[in-house]
Amino acid sequence: MLRPNQVQDFVNAATKCDFDVDIYYNRYVVDAKSILGVFGLDLSQILTVEYRGYNSDFENYLQKLAIAS
Repeated sequence: MLRPNQVQDFVNAATKCDFDVDIYYNRYVVDAKSILGVFGLDLSQILTVEYRGYNSDFENYLQKLAIAS
């Protein structure tokens, strides 16, 4: 779940990746590098981030946001 004040930080972190990053909830999938796309999601729900690549800064950032399953 992202709070509105976390969206800019999340988008900035995703933008630094040289691979695609998607964020989705149910059937809605948006480019995580698009602030308007991320704001279009229901930020009160648990969101899933999907990507194929590695960026240690992004991994560390996601760990801070992650919810243990």
